[in-house]
Amino acid sequence: MAVPLPASALSPYIQAVATPDPLLVFDRTVLRQRRDRAARDWDSQAFLKREIAERLVERLDDVRRSFSRALDLGCHGDEVAAALRNRTAIGQLVRSDLGFAFARHAGGPAVVADEEALPFAPQSFDLVLSAMSLHWVNDLPGTLIQIGRILKPDGLFLGAMLGGETLWQLRQALAAAESEIEGGLSPRVSPFADLRDAAGLLQRAGFALPVADGETIDVEYQSALALMRDLGAMGEGNLVAERRRGLARRATLLRAAEVYGERFARPSGRVAASFEVLFLHGWAPHASQPKPLKPGSAARRLAEALDTAEHSAGEKVERS
Repeated sequence: MAVPLPASALSPYIQAVATPDPLLVFDRTVLRQRRDRAARDWDSQAFLKREIAERLVERLDDVRRSFSRALDLGCHGDEVAAALRNRTAIGQLVRSDLGFAFARHAGGPAVVADEEALPFAPQSFDLVLSAMSLHWVNDLPGTLIQIGRILKPDGLFLGAMLGGETLWQLRQALAAAESEIEGGLSPRVSPFADLRDAAGLLQRAGFALPVADGETIDVEYQSALALMRDLGAMGEGNLVAERRRGLARRATLLRAAEVYGERFARPSGRVAASFEVLFLHGWAPHASQPKPLKPGSAARRLAEALDTAEHSAGEKVERS
């Protein structure tokens, strides 16, 4: 068991940072509380984080270099560290988590840190990994900029976050039930980023060679109510700041479970839940990295390569 370290213990890799005030979408105070509760029985709830961490770390197989100091941003129960265990290319791994309970039980140096106000000094790490944490960030572009800042030149960022198609079945079932019983809708499943925006976010944050791809993990549950209980135990329930306060009506949840079973039951009688995972890959800029050619520097014209005629802009072409 590792005791969370004060900032001074990792000096000079940590510096004081003022807390930003981004547009509030998620209630991160509640998130911190839920993280601490989830940590009490995390081993029985870690299957999704474990799967995502393993898929994220697999992407290092294509990178032919070593990293002397890495950061696990949002470590939960050390699933990324477990996936890295047999990889000699990683030197020291520093863990950080929004929740004190997760950081306290980490298996190595750990810091309680908010992803929206990273306390690390510039160019502290060769590698930053983050699995299943960034989807709760209010200012994702700002957090990505901070990640780029704490990376050394030519350092690598690999992230995995839940995407916009996550739990689309639950959204449909809750919307149908709430409209039917309560006569209106409220945000009951948190909104997440879309794949089409992910690479653009990396580029806007200053990363070189940005790449984003998505995968879907389908999980079967006994019922929709079992899914909702699991989400709560993982600390992944609705965190929208404008969500309806107080307990949801029992009748609404029961009707949502009925709708879910009617629409999304498998032949086994269980129901399916989809988790879209967005994988982000980007490098801190460095002079050695490949760069796009300047316009007009090509050795051959595109028309020659395509074996076709070339026409100037605005020239009308007759169709045969």
